[in-house]
Amino acid sequence: MKPAATSPAPGDESKSVPLPQGWRCYKSPEGCRYYVNTGSKETTWERPSATYGTPVRPPAQRNSLPEELNAISLLSSSSFPSSSPFDVSQKPLSLVSHSLEFVSLFLCIQINCVTFPLPSVMPDQPEQQLLKPNEWSYCDYFWTDKKDPQGTPSVGGFEVLLQKQLKGKQMQKEMAEFVRERIKIEDEYSKNLSKLSQSPLAAQEEGTLGEAWAQLKRSCHDEAEVHLKFSNKLQCEVEKPLLTFRDNFKKELKKYDHHIIDLRKQLASRYAGVEKARKALADRQKDLEVKTQQLDIKHMNKHEEDIKKARRKSTQAGDDLMHNVDLYNRAQSKWFEEMVTTSLELERLEVERVEMIRQDLRQYTTLRHETDMFNQSTVEPVDQLLQSVDPAKDRELWVQEHKTGELRPVDMDI
Repeated sequence: MKPAATSPAPGDESKSVPLPQGWRCYKSPEGCRYYVNTGSKETTWERPSATYGTPVRPPAQRNSLPEELNAISLLSSSSFPSSSPFDVSQKPLSLVSHSLEFVSLFLCIQINCVTFPLPSVMPDQPEQQLLKPNEWSYCDYFWTDKKDPQGTPSVGGFEVLLQKQLKGKQMQKEMAEFVRERIKIEDEYSKNLSKLSQSPLAAQEEGTLGEAWAQLKRSCHDEAEVHLKFSNKLQCEVEKPLLTFRDNFKKELKKYDHHIIDLRKQLASRYAGVEKARKALADRQKDLEVKTQQLDIKHMNKHEEDIKKARRKSTQAGDDLMHNVDLYNRAQSKWFEEMVTTSLELERLEVERVEMIRQDLRQYTTLRHETDMFNQSTVEPVDQLLQSVDPAKDRELWVQEHKTGELRPVDMDI
């Protein structure tokens, strides 16, 4: 991934001499040659001689070698590996305006103002290892944007997490609505059962069968009470907790959402500052190169003064870029830390939500079993009385109460 090493141009005597051991020649994006010592990582515009320290170029052209190379370590430790062939601290200043482009092309990529390493470049770096291996944690898998295959705008990783939480909140709301509908059904059922228990139908049935029938009607009243209690418990022990937790959950999501949005805005602002400073540095360096190329022997002093001014401006532009990159890296670091913290909080909230719903639904099934048990207890007396129904006894009791006489008719005598 290094720029291609170049061969000496035909007719260039200074470059026909082999380079000293450890030195290699490369071309900048502008087509200018520069030289890199692969051992010491030293970089220079001047072609090193066989005995390094005696440049091949004449002294009049040494001004093209910038003095501010040390100021170009602005992206070194926090963003790129020190051994990278595109580490700007190892390049001539004229390459700085292109260094970020190199990094974007070969080492890093910017997605919505966030800088990421290419997986093919740093797959095994410690900072790229999972924070919570084997846990499928939110904090490890939602850093980049999610691309929609249908061509709609991509969605940020945090937005995907937030949508998951919002969907969970909506599902919880719908569960509460379902329980509320069940409560209405139970209330209506209780009222209808209570009303039915007061019905005069078959009230004149007598005997053991009449007693069983009366008990069955009373069991309807008892069952109505059981369902009314079930309805009240559903409201207090299932529906209300669902709604209460959902309200608190909504507040937590809003707090995290606003915080991350603010940090992304700050990061975008810092990134814009870096781009602006990079452009300014490129312009200053281009101006410096133009003035260097226009050096005139007759007006040496004037041109040298112009070059010094251009160099100072270029140095200041480099310092500004270094400062803006530092601000950007700080903003990205803060955003990264808050993303980790917030994603873990969202993960915790999701676990709490699922556990809470699971407990509420278990309470629902418990109440339902209790209701069935109470309903069963209301019909047990009916079963007992039905087992005691005796048609013969009923006939005996009825006859004793309603008999009109035991004397039977006889034949008439003449």
